[in-house]
Amino acid sequence: MKSYKSHIKETIKLALPVSIGQLGHIMMGVVDSLMVGRLGHEPLAAASLVNGLFFLILVLGFGMTIAITPLVSIAKGAKKKSECGIVLQQGLIVTIVSAFILVGIVLTASLYLDLLNQPPKVTELAVTYFQLLGLSIIPFMLFQNYRQFIEGLSDVNPPMIIAITANIFNFFFNWLLIFGNLGMPALGLDGAGWATFGTRALMAIALIIYFYKKDSYKEYRRNKSEAFFDKKIIRKIVSIGLPTGSQMFLEIAAFSFASIMIGWIGSVPLAAHQIAINIASVTYMTVLGIAAAGTIRVGTAVGEGNITETRKAGFTSILLSFSLMLVFGILMIFFNKILPHLYIENREVIDIASKLIIVAAFFQVFDGTQAAGLGVLRGLKDVKIPMVLAFSAYWIVAIPTSFILGFTFEMGVVGIWIGLAAGLASIAVLLVFRFNRVSKNIIHF
Repeated sequence: MKSYKSHIKETIKLALPVSIGQLGHIMMGVVDSLMVGRLGHEPLAAASLVNGLFFLILVLGFGMTIAITPLVSIAKGAKKKSECGIVLQQGLIVTIVSAFILVGIVLTASLYLDLLNQPPKVTELAVTYFQLLGLSIIPFMLFQNYRQFIEGLSDVNPPMIIAITANIFNFFFNWLLIFGNLGMPALGLDGAGWATFGTRALMAIALIIYFYKKDSYKEYRRNKSEAFFDKKIIRKIVSIGLPTGSQMFLEIAAFSFASIMIGWIGSVPLAAHQIAINIASVTYMTVLGIAAAGTIRVGTAVGEGNITETRKAGFTSILLSFSLMLVFGILMIFFNKILPHLYIENREVIDIASKLIIVAAFFQVFDGTQAAGLGVLRGLKDVKIPMVLAFSAYWIVAIPTSFILGFTFEMGVVGIWIGLAAGLASIAVLLVFRFNRVSKNIIHF
């Protein structure tokens, strides 16, 4: 049996490239916010509103692709290579269908943004930006399909390299299209939307080329003798992906609704919220790497039928996430007054954002723990109960508490953030207890 020291090393080895890759994804959003912030607080507020709503929809498809990783990891651990390839091909079918459905939802929803009762100028700027992000779902989902498969086989470096390199293109496209450099039209916020679409398209193309050029992946490509539709595998993907996407939806929906509530207060608090959530997202993405590593390592141990190693892999992921977020939280407290200046020079926005960063420092620890908890439970294919726990934590604890503190006790945006922290704390505890109980049982795969 491996020692915990060995588990920590192997988890970090997997998590580091995934975390860097996740950071690469979120840094595109950070760069967008930094550059859009130069246009003023109203475009930044519109970006905050749209990003919250967009990810609310995107995670439904994202959850479908995430289902590929544990299925591939379990098949790999059980030495069923042929099943790995079938999961990839059937996952591609699910991914494409999901992508087009989600694009339709975004394009339809963009026509009704005025119903959210946001400042008129913010709504006006948000409509076309929302539509452009919607179109980027198709290349994003294709990239995710191949990324989740490759990471399920523990080949984590190529997606990381592509995600990091993509930031160079995203910055360049933003520079061209937001501000109208090199003779291009100055599109403002819409320029950031076009930059995102172009960058995601390049990412998808690059990873697909890598997959089809690498000789060792030939055995995973579709064999003509295989059925085009495999109902059993599709059912497995959907049975994991739909609850996973729903759980993510419930979480993002809570944060999106919090953004809407903050919008009721005004565009200045909404811009401050965008800054603080952007900073918090950077650290959160690094922990998602540990959570993904937990899914891979737990899934592989499940495929091998080893309960002891499954538990060690899972608790290692949870402990590493807790520790890393604790460090990030301390750093955020020390630099809370400096970080907002990277985004904007509006004194009122900076003052509010600095307070929100302190609150974020505390809920970081719970956020990291719940992310790892979800990751290791996915490795066990345990996704339905976590979905129920997510509903309870975010919609029975977080949102009501946010509303009461924010409006009844007149704590404003700070009160709303404290309510979100309460929800994160509750789900973090519940998920750790859930993994401890479920991982003791006999493993079926």
